[in-house]
Amino acid sequence: MRISRDRARRIALAAQGFEPGFAPRGTPTMRHVQKVIDRVRVLQVDSVNVVARSQYLPVFSRIGPYDQALLDRARDTAPRRLVETWAHEASLVPPQVWPLLRYRHGSERNLGRVASFEARHPGMLDRIRSELATVPPVTARELEVALEHDQVVEKTHWGWNWSAVKEGLEILFRVGEVTSAGRTQQFERRYAPTSAVLGETPDIGADAALAELVRQSARAVGIGTARCLRDYSRLSTAEAAPGIAALCESGELLEVDVPGWSGPVYLHADARRPRELAARTLLSPFDPVVWQRERAEALFDFRYRIEIYTPKHKRVHGYYVLPFLYGDRIVGRCDVKADRPGSTLLVHSIDWEPGARTPDAEVALEQTVASMAGWLDLAAYRLG
Repeated sequence: MRISRDRARRIALAAQGFEPGFAPRGTPTMRHVQKVIDRVRVLQVDSVNVVARSQYLPVFSRIGPYDQALLDRARDTAPRRLVETWAHEASLVPPQVWPLLRYRHGSERNLGRVASFEARHPGMLDRIRSELATVPPVTARELEVALEHDQVVEKTHWGWNWSAVKEGLEILFRVGEVTSAGRTQQFERRYAPTSAVLGETPDIGADAALAELVRQSARAVGIGTARCLRDYSRLSTAEAAPGIAALCESGELLEVDVPGWSGPVYLHADARRPRELAARTLLSPFDPVVWQRERAEALFDFRYRIEIYTPKHKRVHGYYVLPFLYGDRIVGRCDVKADRPGSTLLVHSIDWEPGARTPDAEVALEQTVASMAGWLDLAAYRLG
């Protein structure tokens, strides 16, 4: 079967919740947030707060201005609709996904982390386990105080200056013994034993878990290469191949040809195939639509790189650049910053894709920026 790139693009966007009728006409409720969770399956977490922390943005992109407290409640309050774990990087996923990732917890790499840490800090992991078993969810700083731990450590990496307690918590988080019961206003994890947060979770064998992760990725992607299916849940080629083969054999995945997209392309049999889309939104740098850069180029002819860590004089488009999705195309990018003291959403620059700047697109972008400013409780916006 041959599918045009335009149609493939619409299929991919519809799979992510951009088809007509997905966004509510009125004020979004928890039911609409749940629709996004069910459709996307993973919200990548990032600490950068130039506009809003990254997990909040994909929900806004799909259902418009919603109360961010709804997402916090879905994460922090029982019955939990989201739990934090390592999926596609640090992410929020439905609790039902957590057991599917259990096979990673005992990986050779994670066991090596545990052994290395215990060699450097004998007994620390047991002290952490014992304390967490007797107290409510705590931050790393609170646990350091409880364990009377010296927080001063040698800084060996530009990005982290962790104490042994913090490092131990993160290792237990990696191996699944500990999870986050939520975040503080300062974006600190509140650590707790996983059993205290999720209760009993089913023990799913690695093969069955990998097959289900591929199936969920295929639904969320709609159409894509094997790399697209793998990347969604950060699977290796060997981990994903049996699941892809099984879905093809059962007819759930169909092998198709898309002009300009190299390698086999797989279409989910139940994927929506809208004739047109009327999306208009700004996307997080960590939105599933663009987080796999090769996929964004294949579908949208859109070359996108995050320049946060690029020296200022070498940046091409700006510091925190959000792609602008209009219709079924990414037509531009905006360097955006929320000036909270000035209560203004600043768009430092707008770079349009070749031939994409039209009066209608300009109006749609300004409406989107105005909507985002209101969502962030900013009184004004300014286009650069």
